[in-house]
Amino acid sequence: MASSSEPAAKPHVLLIPYPAQGHVNPLLRLAKALHLRSFHVTFVHTEHNHGRLLRSRGTGAVEGADGFRFETIPDGLPPAAELDATQDIWKLCEATRRTCPGPVRELIQRLNRTEGVPPVSCVIADGAMGFVVHVAKEMGLPAYLFFTPSACGFLAYLNFDQLVKRGYVPFKDESCLTNKHDGGYLDTALDWVTGMISNIRLRDFPTFIRTTDADDVMVTINIKQCELDAPAADGIVLNTFDDLESTALAAIRARLPNTFTIGPLVSLPPYLPSLASSLWKEDSVCTRWLDQQADGSVVYVNFGSITVVAREQMAEFARGLAGAGSPFLWVVRPDMVRDGGETSTPLPEGFVEEVAGRGLMVGWCDQEAVLEHRATGGFLTHCGWNSTLESLHAGVPMVCWPFFAEQVTNCRYTCDEWGVGLELARDAGREEVVAAVRELMADGGEMRRKAAEWKNKAEKAVAVGGSSKGNLERFVKEIARVNR
Repeated sequence: MASSSEPAAKPHVLLIPYPAQGHVNPLLRLAKALHLRSFHVTFVHTEHNHGRLLRSRGTGAVEGADGFRFETIPDGLPPAAELDATQDIWKLCEATRRTCPGPVRELIQRLNRTEGVPPVSCVIADGAMGFVVHVAKEMGLPAYLFFTPSACGFLAYLNFDQLVKRGYVPFKDESCLTNKHDGGYLDTALDWVTGMISNIRLRDFPTFIRTTDADDVMVTINIKQCELDAPAADGIVLNTFDDLESTALAAIRARLPNTFTIGPLVSLPPYLPSLASSLWKEDSVCTRWLDQQADGSVVYVNFGSITVVAREQMAEFARGLAGAGSPFLWVVRPDMVRDGGETSTPLPEGFVEEVAGRGLMVGWCDQEAVLEHRATGGFLTHCGWNSTLESLHAGVPMVCWPFFAEQVTNCRYTCDEWGVGLELARDAGREEVVAAVRELMADGGEMRRKAAEWKNKAEKAVAVGGSSKGNLERFVKEIARVNR
């Protein structure tokens, strides 16, 4: 124990995100917020993602700053053949849970022996890395879990065990996986789920439940995260705000009382901008192109960092965007289309030349800047939570095309509960894309009004006196306790 004459050690927080783009982004924002409040911060990338950051952003992205350091751990997967392609999510979840507890324990031990670095006093891990809680507890450290989904998405995961116990999952056979007509198995009502909207259906639950395997890896892992990891944590942190998801949050807090809502994290002031998290090199032409467009005229299209689209579907989106008439900015990742496991040219031949001047395709961009730009009038999105919350924060209505996980849950709430979006069918063709984009851009007055309301409420949540602002400061005070 330090004597009364010795200065107290600065609290040292170790942050461990799940190694995917949509998980790294918000946790790095929280890390910066803690460093700004005088915490010593260690942020942990996997070795694979560390290499990607070096290639996309240069050494400055991982050099850190005074009191802010980066470390790496292995992810348990063999070296990737394509160094900058998105890793297999299923394999990555299994590998990190199986192999990473040892490296995390060794990292904490090494940091505690490092001269000039205060001992680790608290661990914040991604909910998808929930095993870290048990490592921290074994070492006598407080541990918190940062779940990156929406509150409604997290609540859905918290009910996975009930879906299994009540016999909904696994599905009986392959016919349950698709709805040929309304009234199929995916339309089964789940009116017993406390805290969810009353008309929630199986199809609105994270897509991991769509399995016929009683030992499905992702169902099993998600149940462990919710039934073993989350209750063992000292608290839960969510990137949302109370006004947006009050009913879902009440149900979560009934099970996990020490839950902090601190979002939208995108609202935090810029800080340490060189410490970036983009795993792809961002195209700098976007802002200049948007500056040349009329206010509210541009459709921004981005299906996130994981979505893989069939070549035929990509062509339908391309023709639909061309036919809708609005100028568009489309993020087309190099690994977005795969044929037989091989990355291939994603856009139809001649398409770039066909839409020159009114359509801009880039490999990656600063999404926050695009959504906040005056020219952006609508967002065609996969409904990942970062994208959904950033769009709400910017007051931009959405066309929703969810791909997997809780994106389908976010889509249902965006369209039916929050009133700021319209859903595009999974197998939508060019005609459906044209119709959806035109409705969004020309006839979406009510959606725009609701989007403006949510933008205002999001701003109030993070302002002085707001719920998220107060929760963040309460969280900071709680984790500032230093082990002595």
